[in-house]
Amino acid sequence: MAHPGTLLLIMAVAVLAPVLAHGVGRRLRVPLVIFEIGLGIVIGPDVLDWARSDAVVDTLSRLGLAMLIFLAGYETDFAAIRGGVLRRALGAWLISLALGLGIAAALGPWEAALVVGTALTSTALGTVLPILRDSGDLRGRFGTVMLAFGAVGEFGPIIAMALLLSGRAPAESAVLLAAFAAVTAVAVVWALRPRPPWFSRIIAGTLHSSAQFAVRWVMLVLVSMLALAAVFGLDTLLGAFAAGVLTRLVLTGAAPESSAEILGKVEAMGFGFLVPLFFVVTGIEFDLRALLSGGREAVLLGVFLLLFLVVRGGPVYLLAPRALSGPDRRALTLYAATCLPLVVAITTIGTEDGSVGSGEAAAMVGAAMVSVLLFPLAALRLRAGRSAAGVEEEVW
Repeated sequence: MAHPGTLLLIMAVAVLAPVLAHGVGRRLRVPLVIFEIGLGIVIGPDVLDWARSDAVVDTLSRLGLAMLIFLAGYETDFAAIRGGVLRRALGAWLISLALGLGIAAALGPWEAALVVGTALTSTALGTVLPILRDSGDLRGRFGTVMLAFGAVGEFGPIIAMALLLSGRAPAESAVLLAAFAAVTAVAVVWALRPRPPWFSRIIAGTLHSSAQFAVRWVMLVLVSMLALAAVFGLDTLLGAFAAGVLTRLVLTGAAPESSAEILGKVEAMGFGFLVPLFFVVTGIEFDLRALLSGGREAVLLGVFLLLFLVVRGGPVYLLAPRALSGPDRRALTLYAATCLPLVVAITTIGTEDGSVGSGEAAAMVGAAMVSVLLFPLAALRLRAGRSAAGVEEEVW
């Protein structure tokens, strides 16, 4: 490791972040990710200059992002969100994509418009899910609708990245994407088949032993789908999301009585190590100097924050199920407009190929950070006192 103390500092920050969140949470509920990124900025090169990323840390950070998207895929129950609510979610995202590309193209060159326009359509489902779970809003009617709109907001930009930001001709990207989809479809068919009796027995028999067969099998599925996406030249986040969906199908079919405990073990590894590492490294690599150096980047931060709300949130508000109450519709809009992980991934692609500058990328990531801080807080206030548990009314 080029900077052997960096990983130690990152883990210290990962431990400190929930302590601060708990302390502040007595007066103001602030998402944990804000503390993780904020502390990363503090120890990073633009403030204290205690930590700098290197090859090992970057690899672990990418694994953290993959784990975050994997868990979002696992949480997505397509059986629950199919039908009208899924069609509304798809329609809202397509409108967001058209709006995002159109507005970005009017403000700058087409290469930058592809990056900015795609980033504007994302929803940080992996970031919002812990907030929804902790508040009890993940269950029932509102949670089902949010999962539908959030899943499309997570999965849609990943598909758009594969088609628009791969550096290949769109037709070639579409062929590779179709091939990946075909292989994934075969895997889904396999996942839906009944598992042999020994599979369930070994899961149950090793669940509390050092063998941990189920957890090892989950990691094998994740790595296999990441490798498959890489073989097809697609973004590995597509493979991570598909791995989460496949894992849910297999475990709920083969070991329904143990699936929740298995997920808990995987979440412990993800949220206990890899995911916070990704967010802290995001803070370390955040270009704070570019954001604070002049007026343009600061103005862009405000513009991007508004565009997240208009481009992503506006279509969600218009196409939200009619049965949702006014406060729930506004809360759904705010949650859907919350973004960060994919904005980081997309702007990283843009800066690496020269489509966007570091200042513009910092402004967009900064706006995404502000969205994570402000939008869920406002949504939680709108949902205050409205328990989603046990509500099963039809909304589509």
